[in-house]
Amino acid sequence: MAKFKSEELLNELAQDVRRIKEAAQFLVTADKNKLAYCPEEGRWSAVQAVEHLNGYNRHYLPLIEKELSLITYDKNAWFTSGYWGERFTKMMKPTNVYEIKNKMKTAKKMSFPNSLHVETVLNEFIAGQDKLLQLLELAKGKDLAKIHIPITFTKLIKLRLGDTLRFLIAHEQRHMIQARNTLKKTGVTTDKFPVLLSVTETSQQQKK
Repeated sequence: MAKFKSEELLNELAQDVRRIKEAAQFLVTADKNKLAYCPEEGRWSAVQAVEHLNGYNRHYLPLIEKELSLITYDKNAWFTSGYWGERFTKMMKPTNVYEIKNKMKTAKKMSFPNSLHVETVLNEFIAGQDKLLQLLELAKGKDLAKIHIPITFTKLIKLRLGDTLRFLIAHEQRHMIQARNTLKKTGVTTDKFPVLLSVTETSQQQKK
């Protein structure tokens, strides 16, 4: 399993979240009709992809905040990922900044109709990124392996806090790239859309 210096991992994840927030702020400037455009039947619009992420944040962020407030395990300088956490993160993490190659099915409760209020969806997502940054800062004083968070589709599987954060942020990177690509198909220029993966992250994913 992968091993990280805890504070370095949290700082890198925080930088990822800042890029994701910038990407959401780019979407705010786009035409609302184009954000709600579905390229083809069975495909999500850009705003549906963001609402999907909101659904995950509604599950994970309150649980993470609750556990951080209750658990008093001392900080550990190192974090080692668990089996499920490493597997789920690898499944979600994009291998490049341009496309999502490994398609995955979505649970019905995390798939939303294309009748969404675009501004409300984006505002909620941006607020979620601010909350996530706060939680990453709070996590610096905790043992990332001792706190466990249940995943969305079963309470039987719980991920270590460090893995939960890695998975959640990889999932956001994945679907923000999807939102960017969907928006690009409407003719919107996405040159100013932030690069969501660092060179290091991209090279690491391609080696796996």
